[in-house]
Amino acid sequence: MIIVNVKEGESLDRALKRFKKKFEKTGVLRELRSRQAYEKKSVTRRTQIKKAIYKQGLNLDKA
Repeated sequence: MIIVNVKEGESLDRALKRFKKKFEKTGVLRELRSRQAYEKKSVTRRTQIKKAIYKQGLNLDKA
């Protein structure tokens, strides 16, 4: 359960923004989407490797 304490004088928009940030960090939505359809472990591993290669390529371009 995500709890966001609203401080005195704080606007509702700011509290909602903090809630959204906390919700995003927990990864609930990401997990729900991944559980909608079964994905084989080999496919999951392959996508992780592709992401790692892509990130490594980005880091090499910066240097």
